[in-house]
Amino acid sequence: MARIKFGGFVAPHHPIGENPTLLLQRDLELAEHLDRLGYDEFWCGEHHSTGWEMIASPEIFLAAAGERTHRIMLGTGVISLPYHHPFNVAQRLVQLDHMTRGRIIFGSGPGALPSDAYTLGIDPMLQRDRQDEAMGVIRKLLRGEDRFQHESDWFTLKDARLQLLPLQENMPFAVASMISPSGMTLAGKHETGVLSIGSMSTAGLQALPNQWAFAEESAAKHGNQVKRDDWRVVMSWHIAETKKQAQEEAKQGLFRWHNEYTVGTLMRPGAVAYDSADAAIEDADMEGGGAIIGTPDDLIKAIRDMVKLTGGFGTVIGFAHDWANREATLRSWDLIARYVIPEVNGMLEGFRESQRYVIEHREVFDRAGAAVMAKIMENEKAAGLLSEQSQGKAAMPAHHAPDLSKHSGGGGN
Repeated sequence: MARIKFGGFVAPHHPIGENPTLLLQRDLELAEHLDRLGYDEFWCGEHHSTGWEMIASPEIFLAAAGERTHRIMLGTGVISLPYHHPFNVAQRLVQLDHMTRGRIIFGSGPGALPSDAYTLGIDPMLQRDRQDEAMGVIRKLLRGEDRFQHESDWFTLKDARLQLLPLQENMPFAVASMISPSGMTLAGKHETGVLSIGSMSTAGLQALPNQWAFAEESAAKHGNQVKRDDWRVVMSWHIAETKKQAQEEAKQGLFRWHNEYTVGTLMRPGAVAYDSADAAIEDADMEGGGAIIGTPDDLIKAIRDMVKLTGGFGTVIGFAHDWANREATLRSWDLIARYVIPEVNGMLEGFRESQRYVIEHREVFDRAGAAVMAKIMENEKAAGLLSEQSQGKAAMPAHHAPDLSKHSGGGGN
C-alpha cells in the first residue's frame, strides 16, 4: 500500500464559554504541535455563525500559522467561494503562498452553514453553481493567463490578470465533499483533489464506496484526470494508552458537542440527543459512523478498514475538537505520530525483519561469539609466554586454565 499522509482539520469546534482570544492561540499552538510531530497537512475553515466555529478568515489564520511552522502544508478548509469576489480570493491565495514559502493548498466549498448564506443574502440554490464558476475563474487567474473579461450575475471582471503568481508552480486545489456527488463532480471537472468531510457520519460512510466514481466520470467527461493520492478523508478520533482512558477523557466533551452543537444548534436531521455521557461514548464507533475513541491499535484498524471501504485515498485528516482537555488532546495527536503513522505506513517492518533474522540465525552469531573467545584465549597464552620468558621462569602447566576474571569483556579482540 502506498504511503498515507496524515493531517489535522480545525473547523474549529469550540464550546461556547472560553476566552475567544485564547482559543485562537490554542488553535495556532495545535498547528505548531502537528508540525513538530511531522504531520503533513493542517487545515482550517471559514464560518460566520453558530458560536462554535469562530474562524472567519482561514487566510489570516494560516498566515499566522505559517510564521509558527516550518514544513507542514497549510490548507484552506475551506474558503466558501460564493461569499467572495473570485479575484480577491486569488489575490489572497497568492500572497499567502509567498508568505508561507509555497505551502498553501487551496480548498474551496459552496458554504456549509445555511445561517452564513442567509446573513449574506445568498440563495442556497445558487451556492454550488457559484462555487463552480468561481473555481474556473480562479484557476485562470492563478495560471497567469492573458487578460480576460467575465460577466456574472454576482461579480464582474474587466481585463483581469494577476500581477503576481503563486510561489508554487501548481498550487494544489481541493474541493469539499459531503454526501451528494456535487463535490466529487466538481473535482473531476476542475481536476482537483477532494476533502471528504461526510465520512464522519453514517450516511457519509455509506456513500464513500461510490464517491470516487463520480470524480472519475466527471474527469473523463471533461478530458481530465483525478488521482486517489489527492483524496483526503476526514475522520474523528481521540486516542489514549487504553480504551477506557480514552473514553473517560472524551465522553463529557463528546456528549456536550453532540447535544449542544450537532443537535441543539445545527439541528441535523436524524440526530438525537443522548441522555448521558456514557450513552454518547458507547455509540461512538466507526461502524456507527461516529469516532474512534480508543488506543493506537484501534485507530490503525479503523484507517485500514477505511482504505478497504473507499478503495484507497492519499491522506487521512483528523477532525480537531475539544472532547478531552488540552493536555489529553495534545497527547492523543502525539500517540498517533508515535505509533499509528509508522504502523500504517510500514515504517517498522525493516526493524521487525531485522529482529526476526537475528533470532532465526542464532547459530551464526553463536559461532561468532566462540571466535571472539578463542582470540581472547590465544592472547592470554601469548601474554603468559612472554611473561615467562622475560622473568626466566618455568612454563606454566598446560592443564591450568587462564583466569578470565582479570580481563574485561571488550569485543575488540
